[in-house]
Amino acid sequence: MRGLMQDWPMLVHRFIDHAARNHKGAEVVSRTIEGGVHRTGYGQIQTRAKALARALKRKGIRPGDRIATLAWNTHRHLECWYGIAGMGAVYHTLNPRLHADQIAWIANHGGARALFYDNCFAPIVEAIAPKLKHVEFFVALGDEVSPIKTGKKVLPYEKLIAGKGNFNWEALDENSACGLCYTSGTTGDPKGVLYSQRSNVLTALIAGQSSSLHMGPRDRMMPAVPMFHANGWAIPYLAPMTGASLVLPGAKLDGASLYEMLEAEGVTITAGVPTVWLNLLQHMDQNRLKLSHLKRVCIGGAAVPRAMVERFEDDYGVEVTHAWGMTEMSPIGARSSIKPPLDKLSRERQLDFKVKQGFPHFGVEMKITDDKGKERPHDGKSFGRLKVKGPNVARAYFKGMGKEAFEKDGWFDTGDVATMDTHSFMQITDRSKDVIKSGGEWISTIQIENLAMGHPAVAEAAAIGIAHPKWDERPLLIVVLKPGATADKEMLLAHLAGKVAKWWLPDAVAFVDEIPHTATGKIRKTELRRRFADFKFTA
Repeated sequence: MRGLMQDWPMLVHRFIDHAARNHKGAEVVSRTIEGGVHRTGYGQIQTRAKALARALKRKGIRPGDRIATLAWNTHRHLECWYGIAGMGAVYHTLNPRLHADQIAWIANHGGARALFYDNCFAPIVEAIAPKLKHVEFFVALGDEVSPIKTGKKVLPYEKLIAGKGNFNWEALDENSACGLCYTSGTTGDPKGVLYSQRSNVLTALIAGQSSSLHMGPRDRMMPAVPMFHANGWAIPYLAPMTGASLVLPGAKLDGASLYEMLEAEGVTITAGVPTVWLNLLQHMDQNRLKLSHLKRVCIGGAAVPRAMVERFEDDYGVEVTHAWGMTEMSPIGARSSIKPPLDKLSRERQLDFKVKQGFPHFGVEMKITDDKGKERPHDGKSFGRLKVKGPNVARAYFKGMGKEAFEKDGWFDTGDVATMDTHSFMQITDRSKDVIKSGGEWISTIQIENLAMGHPAVAEAAAIGIAHPKWDERPLLIVVLKPGATADKEMLLAHLAGKVAKWWLPDAVAFVDEIPHTATGKIRKTELRRRFADFKFTA
């Protein structure tokens, strides 16, 4: 016997339709690429997204075609997502922080038929245009087109969507492709993750259940995570679904600019990677500033340092939720918020849990195994390979890349090494390629880094394994000091002493002016290992 409920396909245009109909008072505020602030609402976003869908159809774009975007978080980029997906095409986000050759490779591998770009990226577009094999036309996301040579037609966005005529969203199968996002490619070529309409709807519903991204009509959300980073953490869907206003920061993600938007626009909730908040906190320290409106911050993309949680919560009264996910997970996976019986613990013990990646959301299954696939105990100490499955987890990469990560029984091997405790809190100890193997045992670089970040003189820290004739590898701690601060090896090792096993303590400390990061804000340990390849430990 089948149930007697209506068939209601899960399609992403339903988010913007819902917001346009039911949340007319919500704002979409955007810092434009040209420098001003643009204000609109979800109803206007819906109208313009439909105009874009109509224009694309007239240009010969068909369901399943990929449309690349090279853009920051702005109202126009938001319109592109809904307009492209609503007519059945696939928005194909490109990360402008990558090298131009890598951007071109991703666009070609994805088969993009058109490229929409912010005018600030005109030099990148001009450089890669001759290499793009499938792009038929370009669209500049501005009132005008910056002078640019592409060899093909370049259209101003406003001119493209101008004109009259109605458009009805395409009647699509909910499993049809919707978005294409590539991994950062730290090992080998980037890999494409092809989201479906259904998976994106489920991701927003899953994100909305969590303490990390829950919001309502009275909230004002500022996503400091770019839309080209792991599906924008589902925020472009979640905000209109809940009726929250969106405050889009555009290209300016420095501490001063983010602080200005947080205060001027009354932002109550925000989300981004640790490096973004490191810059914000440094700006606030230097200028003795406070936060007037912010209530919650979601931090993900890399492990959150304990000191950062303490700064936000103790100094500014802002609740921190540590979130974890992957591009392959759409990207929602787990969140670290205090639940019973942990709420009875001391503040210090609660922080021990808050810096973990957290427990899985509904819709995400998680386990840790040894190299042979045998499950490891959930005792908070046993390390294992982290594997996940669920309706918003990829079952393959685009065009069959990276098949080894997908197991026959449906589990996806994340490439992370993690522990799980009796409360189901997962903690990533390393990427499998980054863990330090010393004397047959594993040392967590992430734990060393987070503890080092708790030293008052340290701005940022990274730990890598260096070849050792006796122990295979030993830790090298690499440190950036805060402006005007001083510290030496002995001071930092004394700070770490007693917080980790003695044999985990780094054998050496290197002080540098800057630590390299990937295009998504993670520490680029491949570059650090290359830079320190000839490093020798001294007695």
